[in-house]
Amino acid sequence: MLDSHTPKAQNNRLLSLQVCNTMGLFRRSKPKKNPDTPIDPATLVEGKTVSVLFVCMGNICRSPTAQGVFSRLVKEAGLEDKIGIDSAGTISYHVGRPPDSRAQTAAKERGYDLSEYRARLVEAIDCERFDYILVMDETNMLDVRSVVPKSCWSKLRLFLDFDPAGRKGREVPDPYSGGANEFERVLDLVEKAAGGLLDHLRTVHDL
Repeated sequence: MLDSHTPKAQNNRLLSLQVCNTMGLFRRSKPKKNPDTPIDPATLVEGKTVSVLFVCMGNICRSPTAQGVFSRLVKEAGLEDKIGIDSAGTISYHVGRPPDSRAQTAAKERGYDLSEYRARLVEAIDCERFDYILVMDETNMLDVRSVVPKSCWSKLRLFLDFDPAGRKGREVPDPYSGGANEFERVLDLVEKAAGGLLDHLRTVHDL
C-alpha cells in the first residue's frame, strides 16, 4: 500500500481533489473529523466601515496568507476599527483546519501570524456581509459566482488587480503542490496587492 504521506501519494490526492472540484462535488463532501469552529464572520465585520473577504480554493494557503498580510497592514495603519477582514474557501475539505504549515512557516518568517485562522466555506450570505470579495484566480471566481447571487457579482474581483504595478487579470498561483519557494512567491504577490488594496480603500472610503 502506498504511504499516504509520500509526495507521490499527496500529488495523486491533489489530482483527485482537482477532478472532484471540476465536477462540483466538493460542496457535498464531508469535512475532516473533529475540526475547530471558525470564527463567526458576522463578528469580524460588525460596525466596520468597509469589509473584505479573501477567497481561494481550500482556504489554507493563499487566502489566509492574504488575510494575515492585509490584517497587519490595517493594524499598522490604525484602521482595525474601520476595516473588517476574513477569508474563505470554495471547497469544504479543509473546513475548521488551520492554514497549511508551509504557508504558516513562510508567513512567520516575514512576521505574519496565521495560526489562529480556521478554514471555512464561502456562503451566499457573504454577499451581504462583505463589500469586497477578492479571489485568487479565475477558477475561484467561477466557483464563488456559483454560490452568491448574481446581484453580488460586482463585488468580486481578482485580488492582484489591486497591485498598482501589475497588469489586470493576473492570478495568485496555488502553491499547494509546490515547494517552499512557491509559498514565498505567493507572499511576494500578496504583499504588493495588499498595499494597493489599502490605498484603494483609504481613497474610496475616505479612511
